[in-house]
Amino acid sequence: MLYEITVPQFTKMLHNLSRIIDKAVQNSTERKFDIDVLLNSRLAPDQFNFIRQVQIACDTAKLYASRMTGKEAPVNEDTEKTLPEVKARIEQTIGYLNTFKAEDFKGAEERKISQPRWEGKYLTGFEFATQHAIPNMYFHVTTAYAILRHSGVPVGKKDYLGEMPYKK
Repeated sequence: MLYEITVPQFTKMLHNLSRIIDKAVQNSTERKFDIDVLLNSRLAPDQFNFIRQVQIACDTAKLYASRMTGKEAPVNEDTEKTLPEVKARIEQTIGYLNTFKAEDFKGAEERKISQPRWEGKYLTGFEFATQHAIPNMYFHVTTAYAILRHSGVPVGKKDYLGEMPYKK
C-alpha cells in the first residue's frame, strides 16, 4: 500500500514540477529576462530559494524510498546552479524512483525509520510516510510552484496536479 500512495505520486509530482519549469523558461524568454532570476527567487527572505526547494523535493522522494526499502540512494552534492542541472536532478530522481516495485516495500509499514536530527527517536514506516515524507514532498513542490507563480509564470492548478486518470 505505501508504494502505491507514494512512489507513483512522487514521480508524477516531479514530472509536473519539470513541466512547470519548462513553462518558466518559456515565460522568461517571452518576457526577456534571465531564468536564473527565477531559479534564485524565494517567497520570503528567510525561506529557501527555488533551487533548494527542488533539491529538497527530490531528496524527500529518493530518501523516502531508500529508507523504506533499505536500498542505497544516490548522493547529490546540492551544487545545482543552472536550469539544466536542476532538470537533471529531477530526472535522476525520477529514474531512481522507477527502479522500485511494490514488493520492495513489503513490511515497510512497521520498519523503524530514524534520522540523525531525531536524536534517537523513530517513526514506523507508515508514520514516516504519512506524517513526514508525503507532507514534506508536497510542501516543497508547492513552494517551488508558488515561487514561480508569484514571479508571474502563468501556471495554475492544472499544471500543479498534472494529468488525471479520468475514467469513462
